[in-house]
Amino acid sequence: MRDTGEFLFTSESVSEGHPDKVADRLSDTVLDAYLAADPYSRVACETLVTTNRVVFAGETRGPATVTPDLLTHLARMAIHDIGYDQPGFSWEKAEIVCHLHAQSSDIAQGVDAAGNKDEGAGDQGMMFGYACRETDALMPAPIHYAHAILHRIRELRHIRDKSVEGLLPDAKSQVTLRYIDGKPVGATSVVVSTQHVEDLEQGEIKRMLWPIVNSTLPSGWMCPEAEFHVNPTGKFVTGGPDGDCGLTGRKIIVDTYGGAAPHGGGAFSGKDPTKVDRSAAYACRYLAKNVVAAGLADRCTIQISYAIGISRPLSVYVDLQGTGKDVDEVRLERVLNELMNLSPRGIREHLHLNRPIYVPTSAYGHFGREPDEDKGTFTWERTDLAPGLKAAFHR
Repeated sequence: MRDTGEFLFTSESVSEGHPDKVADRLSDTVLDAYLAADPYSRVACETLVTTNRVVFAGETRGPATVTPDLLTHLARMAIHDIGYDQPGFSWEKAEIVCHLHAQSSDIAQGVDAAGNKDEGAGDQGMMFGYACRETDALMPAPIHYAHAILHRIRELRHIRDKSVEGLLPDAKSQVTLRYIDGKPVGATSVVVSTQHVEDLEQGEIKRMLWPIVNSTLPSGWMCPEAEFHVNPTGKFVTGGPDGDCGLTGRKIIVDTYGGAAPHGGGAFSGKDPTKVDRSAAYACRYLAKNVVAAGLADRCTIQISYAIGISRPLSVYVDLQGTGKDVDEVRLERVLNELMNLSPRGIREHLHLNRPIYVPTSAYGHFGREPDEDKGTFTWERTDLAPGLKAAFHR
């Protein structure tokens, strides 16, 4: 993102009830079920959701106690929690089909540790992480506030607050911010589309949402009323998987940085932490956030690459985008490698990823969330490396 002049930048978010996010939630529900039974389970679960139908497909390796009946029950509970009990998609009546099968032995032999061979990466690929000073969460502001708007609506809907009575689970938001010399200064437009009951008028929905959006954005940032667009196409009654087919992994930009930073291409949900698509992307965010938290730069992009079956990363790249505070990027790459073991096993152990912690990541972003020490979630959002980074560069 430019750091001079004036420009606009836009990011979007989607709610937990968006069909693709329903699919992500169910894939991570399967993953958590396996990790709860055995922390070293292997899971690569894809989910399809459509009108009153859920289909699981993929590969697993784990305890026989994780049965299709158990996964069906857990899927129904997840759909109920999201809030779907509609004729076209009902937690109780949807048909749930499980086509999960054993993990390929060819993949397993590349990933498993054996003899002198450390655990290898579950696939090839490059992963990116990013952090910046635009928000307290060290996230780009457009995606941060797009998530925050929908998350606040979700909180009110789940406690049955009368201020959102009649709103249903499927929703999208889009926030456009004006930047001056690299800093966000306010919203020029906000779009919110939300599913609703039949008898709720568009004007009433706009009146419901205005105070929520206005209070979520920083003071003075709300866009002009004419640029606050609510359900622009009109009514939005048929939604969720009944209105549109959903698939795991189709919202990768929503899951990460809203387009403000590069993405390696791999999706996260439904993948156990031996899959570097997920675990290494978390590690990249963790390192980038700690670099910024340590005061070494205002922005930081990190890329790590892997080959399937190889434990060590093939490359580690750091770009401070001209914001470094007298920090040599080549030396920073070496220091990060010293502070954290970036093998798949090293990442899993450092961030404690072999636990059933993934359902909360399936909506409202994998990054910029508060780590919960009690639940063990979002460990990659900690800034515990910042003191070591400061010491390495400011002696």
